[in-house]
Amino acid sequence: MADEAELREQFVDAFGGADFPVSNQMELVPALPNGPSTTFESGDLSLTAMELGTKLSSYQEFPYDNAEDLADDVIEGLKEEGEL
Repeated sequence: MADEAELREQFVDAFGGADFPVSNQMELVPALPNGPSTTFESGDLSLTAMELGTKLSSYQEFPYDNAEDLADDVIEGLKEEGEL
């Protein structure tokens, strides 16, 4: 099973380099270590940034002023989708 705290830390680390505020997903791509192919993993869960963007777009409420708020929404989306 995936660990929420571990994933949240990965999201904050990966998105933390973005030039905030960001108004859409494409503004996050340059901050990601491997662009859209950046992979987030915990337990048996493995998702690329592109998969997250596609699967969780309805849970994201742009603009974001920091990586922590974005990570909170991503975590909430994963819970709503039954991934956590």
